[in-house]
Amino acid sequence: MSVRVTVVDHPVVADTLAIIRDASTSTTDFSAGMGRIAQVLALHATADLPLEPVSVRTPLAMTSAHRLAADVAIIPVLRAGLTMVEGLRDLIPTAAVGMIGMARDEHTHVASTYLERLPADLATRRVIITEPMIATGGSLIDVVHRLRQAGATGEITVMSLLAAPEGLARVQSALVDVHIVVAAIDERLDDNAFIVPGLGDAGDRAFGTI
Repeated sequence: MSVRVTVVDHPVVADTLAIIRDASTSTTDFSAGMGRIAQVLALHATADLPLEPVSVRTPLAMTSAHRLAADVAIIPVLRAGLTMVEGLRDLIPTAAVGMIGMARDEHTHVASTYLERLPADLATRRVIITEPMIATGGSLIDVVHRLRQAGATGEITVMSLLAAPEGLARVQSALVDVHIVVAAIDERLDDNAFIVPGLGDAGDRAFGTI
């Protein structure tokens, strides 16, 4: 299966994007906005999780119902991906959480991995990556390859705030079995490989410059 892209058109997403794009938005409000968008994206990212039938006793009678039939692993790409985890865990409290840390070289625009902590049973879980920005696509490609090497099978879902057309094209040419759920696709990359109009460095704006 090729790479699927779902752009989430929702009033809350549009309103919150306007807030976090604004350069005057505080760190606290920026981080909260990312989490709010993640809650909406999470509904789309989990819409095809499998179910299994069960019987439940209500206060009045027995009835048929359904429970999730898949274990989930959430993999945030540090730092900014952490702001999107809580919205997913609110929906799926039993999800395991790993993490991959990526740092971008400001001169080459190439990201390197400085941390990798993944669930040992990744092969048995549905994997959802939280990667707020798909700019060049290089980081996401590397993360997906690492997850495949660690045992991830089937379709991997990616939750993102923004994507650049250049990044999406690169991802689509390099990966298979990936579903990208994104709030918006912006115009282009600038000469520094930042998304335009974008919202700046999501990690710095959510957690402060370090």
